[in-house]
Amino acid sequence: MTQKPLTYADAGVSIAAGNALVKAIGPLARSTARPGADAELGGFGGFFDLKAAGYHDPLLVAANDGVGTKLKLAIETGRHDGVGIDLVAMCANDLIVQGAEPLFFLDYYATGKLDKEIAAAVVKSIAEGCRRAGCALIGGETAEMPGMYAGGDYDLAGFCVGAVNRDKVLTGSSISPGDLILGLASSGVHSNGFSLVRRVIADQRWEPEATSPKLGKPLADALLEPTRIYVRALLPVVQRGMVKGLAHITGGGLLENIPRVLPENCHAFVDAGRWDLPAIFGVLQEGGRIAPEEMARTFNCGIGMAVIVATADADAVANALEDAGERVFEIGRVEKGRRGCTVSASTGWGSLGGWSATHHA
Repeated sequence: MTQKPLTYADAGVSIAAGNALVKAIGPLARSTARPGADAELGGFGGFFDLKAAGYHDPLLVAANDGVGTKLKLAIETGRHDGVGIDLVAMCANDLIVQGAEPLFFLDYYATGKLDKEIAAAVVKSIAEGCRRAGCALIGGETAEMPGMYAGGDYDLAGFCVGAVNRDKVLTGSSISPGDLILGLASSGVHSNGFSLVRRVIADQRWEPEATSPKLGKPLADALLEPTRIYVRALLPVVQRGMVKGLAHITGGGLLENIPRVLPENCHAFVDAGRWDLPAIFGVLQEGGRIAPEEMARTFNCGIGMAVIVATADADAVANALEDAGERVFEIGRVEKGRRGCTVSASTGWGSLGGWSATHHA
């Protein structure tokens, strides 16, 4: 019996499907064009012109990240139109904390079998994230790898490059005792802590598609709300030198992220009673019987970005950020002490009473 000649398609990889996807997402990339990049796809690499972007003595700053197990919930519920925004946010927000403007973005999409409709929805959301961050989607990679991923699973990684003029780098070195800490409201859980989220869902046997009485919407809708991108609001006050330090509140929460930008002998004190714990976190805390200290080191708990400013600049910065569409809270201050952060509240989140937690860097 003569063996049929094998093709790549027989092994589970469709070159035609990949080409069709590239053709379909071309307009999405072009919609993100900005000075310095035309955002055309199809070459072996993407170009960016720093001079056209207005930089005279730039340092490049790079960040990469993923979306984590939030993707599992997106896949299981068929909601793919927000995870690309998450992907961009996790990278772009990490650049602005160093004073850098995100300039261009590349994505990596890997799956066992390419579904053009799902892949296009994901890339569409990546393009939306790039528009929100003001950066160009100049390239990416789609990998179809049978045997590596089960069923309709896929994974994402993102890579973002930004620039900051050498004299505008934000290091946190000027932070000193007496400075105030402003908090920018998060849009929800963002993209951290989802392994714990999914454990709570499994233990409680919650149905993500069911409407939660405490949320007024399906649980999945609340959990999959895309990560807020703070770049456009923060960039003007950062470039004007009005901000001393920024901390993107991701894994590790307020406790572990704020100390990353503090100088030695500075300790951040955050009063969690200064803002209301958003409903989605209350639902998770109650469902998992999670202690406030664990909440503070796992989730953003309603604060997606911490902004450290001199007392004299606090009102002007808060007003500028509110005018840009952010919800701003004064959540604490910097005092002299061992580098670290203490988060506390005289009345607890949920019904767990007063509490305090400290982390030293």
